[in-house]
Amino acid sequence: MSVATDAEIEAFLKVIDPKDNATGGGTASAVAGAMAAGLAGMVARVSRGKPDLESEQFYDEIDRAARQLARQLLAGGREDSEAFGEVMLAYRLPKSTESEKAARSVAIQRGLEGATTVPLENGERCADVIVLVSRLTPKHNTNATSDLDVGRRLAIVALEGCIDNVEINMGSLKSEVVREGFTERLNGLRSVVASATIGEADV
Repeated sequence: MSVATDAEIEAFLKVIDPKDNATGGGTASAVAGAMAAGLAGMVARVSRGKPDLESEQFYDEIDRAARQLARQLLAGGREDSEAFGEVMLAYRLPKSTESEKAARSVAIQRGLEGATTVPLENGERCADVIVLVSRLTPKHNTNATSDLDVGRRLAIVALEGCIDNVEINMGSLKSEVVREGFTERLNGLRSVVASATIGEADV
């Protein structure tokens, strides 16, 4: 089964396309998180069956979770690009009359809420990747230590990028209730970054 759809691959390619100025940090962060998940799964697989390590079930469980997160984050990269597109479409709506202005404002807020939700969900997936990496850290095939380290760094920077995108979009939301809901989840992600940065991610 393919890891990524054509649309998800296209979203990734837009990040590195010098002619594309619309697909940005949110998609890049999700893709980085997907790569981190892929590395965690790989380390789990090469650790499976090695002496003096954990059970095969332990590594199989991490591998399955990592594969699912990699797929979700690749999809999340595409969703981030699409959410940004919805915001841009809303800003282009007509605003000649009061009713048009009102409809445009509603569409912009709806688009911004979506553009905040997507990186928040991607950030939560990146946090899950960090947990997988932390579970592997004390018990893994040491031949893959550098791969696990790269996965950890990618997951942290991916999470930080998702947080940045949530913060910048949330700042334009007018509803205090909506902002408060996002803030509570955002604070949880900030705590994960703080713990992971000093090597103490909660497992």
